[in-house]
Amino acid sequence: MTASPDLLIRQALVFDGSGAEPAVRDVLVRDGLIAAVGTDLPARGASVVDAAGLALMPGIIDSHTHFDAQVTWDSTVRPSPALGVTTAVIGNCGFTIAPCRPRDRDITMRNLVQVEGMSLEVLRQGIDWSFETFPEYLSLLRRKGSVVNLAAYVGHSSVRTWVMGADATERAATQAEIAEMAQVVREAMAAGAVGFASSTSPAHNGEGGTPMPSRLASDAEMHALTMAMGEAGRGVYMVTKGGQMPVPFLESLSADSGRPVMVAALLHNGTNPQAVFRDLDAITAANERGRRLIGQVSCCPLSMDFTLASPYPVEGLASWRRAMGVGGEALKAVLRDPAFRAAVRAEIAAPATFRLFNGEWDKVQVTEVADPALAHHEQRSIAEIAAAQGQDPLEAFLDLALADELRTVFTAMLLNSDESAVGRMLTHPHSLVSLSDAGAHLTFFNDAGFGLHLMGHWARERGVMALSDAVRRLTSQPAAIFGMTDRGLIREGLAADLLLFDPATVGRGPKRRVFDLPGGAPRLDTGALGVHGVWVNGQRVADADGLLAEAPRAGRLLTEFAA
Repeated sequence: MTASPDLLIRQALVFDGSGAEPAVRDVLVRDGLIAAVGTDLPARGASVVDAAGLALMPGIIDSHTHFDAQVTWDSTVRPSPALGVTTAVIGNCGFTIAPCRPRDRDITMRNLVQVEGMSLEVLRQGIDWSFETFPEYLSLLRRKGSVVNLAAYVGHSSVRTWVMGADATERAATQAEIAEMAQVVREAMAAGAVGFASSTSPAHNGEGGTPMPSRLASDAEMHALTMAMGEAGRGVYMVTKGGQMPVPFLESLSADSGRPVMVAALLHNGTNPQAVFRDLDAITAANERGRRLIGQVSCCPLSMDFTLASPYPVEGLASWRRAMGVGGEALKAVLRDPAFRAAVRAEIAAPATFRLFNGEWDKVQVTEVADPALAHHEQRSIAEIAAAQGQDPLEAFLDLALADELRTVFTAMLLNSDESAVGRMLTHPHSLVSLSDAGAHLTFFNDAGFGLHLMGHWARERGVMALSDAVRRLTSQPAAIFGMTDRGLIREGLAADLLLFDPATVGRGPKRRVFDLPGGAPRLDTGALGVHGVWVNGQRVADADGLLAEAPRAGRLLTEFAA
């Protein structure tokens, strides 16, 4: 096999990932590694990219993705590579597809449909199930290859289902079952898992509104599995925590295991604006005591497209459970029921530490209707429609959806809409900019371009941070947390994961719907602005026009991490 020619990127404004001020430099790439960084480097037969007027940085490390299923049929893990992502961490929240026995494949897919907004038909057509254990899943990923580098958590819900079967969503585990789960986690860590991921969030429900398995775990189970993860002196414990899971308990897990704890999802709620800052204060206090806790925050406003046939934003409401697991006329009957409406209205009105939907009807817009007779409602908020009709907003919302046979597409601005508050979160010393959810909620939203948005909107336009710090937060900071010692910086000898961009225009483009999932199913996509090239381990995978038609499977499965 003939070696690739050297690559010389000449006269780029280099942001090296450390947070240092940029400087105009040449960068030479050889055999997938950065061979030299300097000025006036000789080409000597290298392929030359003239980067004058452009900036070069390490590739973005996306620490919160859900590509676990998609990567088994789509080695490009669209749309992330074209958006500057060169490394994706999969398995977040513990919603993985490995380990998985054949008996549990159907419920695993059905749970992903509910909790991650995926299509059952897409999953059935797409997933390659030629594995059962977590080590076998990693072997599958190695065989298939990927355009980007991958690091994989072993997921709590999958481990629980592997050991407990159908009981995983029904009851607490016995001591013997916890011991068996701990052994599964140990084996996954030995095979190269980046850590152990879980969720206790009440918004995370599986088929029919049944809580995802990890939500039934006792503190003793969570402790035992985190200890099993950390026994070898490496690994990150990641959890999407519910309000009932206090930060001091997470601090105790970090203290006992000696491992970092990644806390998601820290999002600003306009109806309880101080809650996220109380969590960040507790995380700061834990770090001051020598515990490594990191809060995952988002630089994007959390908005979702949805219909009442699949209403993810409200499915975390306890009162909505009657409407879950039913469809057709049965669902319509529930939505018409005055008692159901009264319960939903009362729950929304009650204070809560955290929930996705908080009755901010002025932030719920009618995006598209199916019935032309209802077209006059499009591009209007539910608050506006309700006021015009003299109705309660919940009544107007449900009545419109029912009149449109539940086909109305709504867009809800749920969280992170207060930019001054979000700016404070993004610059917090113990936060990690993350939460793209790439690979999930494909028909609802797409934040895979979060890194470009951080650089364009927050650094260039808002001036909340210097561009050099934005680059650091997307590259060397996550690399250090996960123990990825060979990437995240532009340094001689490190992996040549690189993003070439125009600082004056970098950002993410408007969302659009494409139909490229298995069976022609749709997903939301967003284009890159100002991106001129993306290289993974020295191989170009995207240019100014997006992902290359024949993008090489240049990514590596990352299985070795520093303590």
